[in-house]
Amino acid sequence: MRIKNFSLNSDDQVVKKIAGEVLRAFHIEIVDNDFDFDDFQIFNDVAGEKVSTRLIVENKFGTQVFKTAGIVRSDERHGAEVHRLIKKNLYTILTRDLKLRGVPYGIMHGVRPTKIIHRWLRNNFGVTSYGVIDRDKISRRLRAEYLTSYEKSLLLTEVALRQIPILNSSGEKKISVYVGIPFCVTRCLYCSFPSNILPNEKKIAEFMKVLSRDIDAAAAEIQRYGFQVQNIYIGGGTPTSLPANFFHELLEKVTTKFYNSSVEEFTVECGRADTIDDEKIDAMKKFHVSRVCVNPQTMQDKTLERIGRRHTSAQVVTAFEKLRRAGDWQINMDLILGLPGEKFHDVMDSLQKILELDPDDVTLHALALKRGSKLQTQLADEISKLEDFELPSDEEVRRMADAAEKILRGKNFSPYYLYRQGYISGAIENIGYCKRGAECIYNVQIMDERQIILGVGAAASTKVPDNSAMRLKTSFHAKDLSTYLRDVERYIDNRTKILAEVFARD
Repeated sequence: MRIKNFSLNSDDQVVKKIAGEVLRAFHIEIVDNDFDFDDFQIFNDVAGEKVSTRLIVENKFGTQVFKTAGIVRSDERHGAEVHRLIKKNLYTILTRDLKLRGVPYGIMHGVRPTKIIHRWLRNNFGVTSYGVIDRDKISRRLRAEYLTSYEKSLLLTEVALRQIPILNSSGEKKISVYVGIPFCVTRCLYCSFPSNILPNEKKIAEFMKVLSRDIDAAAAEIQRYGFQVQNIYIGGGTPTSLPANFFHELLEKVTTKFYNSSVEEFTVECGRADTIDDEKIDAMKKFHVSRVCVNPQTMQDKTLERIGRRHTSAQVVTAFEKLRRAGDWQINMDLILGLPGEKFHDVMDSLQKILELDPDDVTLHALALKRGSKLQTQLADEISKLEDFELPSDEEVRRMADAAEKILRGKNFSPYYLYRQGYISGAIENIGYCKRGAECIYNVQIMDERQIILGVGAAASTKVPDNSAMRLKTSFHAKDLSTYLRDVERYIDNRTKILAEVFARD
């Protein structure tokens, strides 16, 4: 839908944000010409427990007014309920009155939707007097309050319930450690992550020195508060893009400072097949790595070249087989649905080739075009040859995801974690499937945000749940490499401060 003039009767930034989320979900655009409506005006009114929404639209056929309203739930925070109903009311008018086609997740636009279900369960919603969880009751509420599709309500419920044993394996003093290595050998066309093309050895050595200081400081906090490290995750970027000597140094430092008998999972993102060699595999074996990620994103050589990867699908197979022969570790693999130029049959072929390798975990990502990616820039540039970057439609991406789910379930892979992003193709989700017992503990813990995550390295985040205040305290290391190197002491102090706010109280 295309509109010329848009107005919203609120200056509240949250209201603006949630209205924008709904409009984007329906691809409603503001344009100067060739529009469907001259005016598109949204009015929201909150009177006690009632939230009313009115939409006035005007075009050459005249003016139309649509209204709907809802009542806030008493068992939820009032402010959050008001915002949910504003979003739900607008979505309802667009689908019911303007006949726009709904999207799979309805008004559920948050990154971590399963957190909603876990909160309900903690408040005993959906739990019978005998302690049995009523799946149907949970999925019905998702459909009623968030307007999710039937299929997505069942999927969310399934994933949330599967996560419970992993979440219950933690505790106030059990933590995860994330180590951020901000380097890649090339930058992928779609990438918006804070990564840098691998610099010269002098710059890498400077980074390693600063990272070592960061690790030492984090280890001191672990000792100070008596934390137990449950998971170590080295990500990026592509950690294996480091030269072998620096990679060995990294693993040795991380293992010395964080690894002990309490560690249940030690993951390294190997990512790019062209960064995996025998020397790095040997280092991972030596330093107790238990899980590795090989992320081809596609097994189509033409797409790998298009998105800026300097390896082939054959190299992915070689790297995977080397890892499988070398260690008794679990191997994750990622695919991206909706890559430029790819069709349904390309994704099915890539999935089949990956499954022939017999990984333990397969994650399906839907392409999300974010600010900062080369692909978004080129798509937005009128000079670009858009046909070179043709993207599958939302319907095609959903068809890819549905078919991939059926295939994975048929191979005894089950979904165990998911998250969503803005601007995601198909308005679907990123979702991890794994064989029984092969769940990545870190993936579940980081998504639910109830376990302490100590972040070290460039672009790393530290998250500390403050249970007494019912809030999450966060600190963020700089994404920019130069800033991180210059100001590491400030970021260490920020991390120390939020830990002390929660654990060093009188």
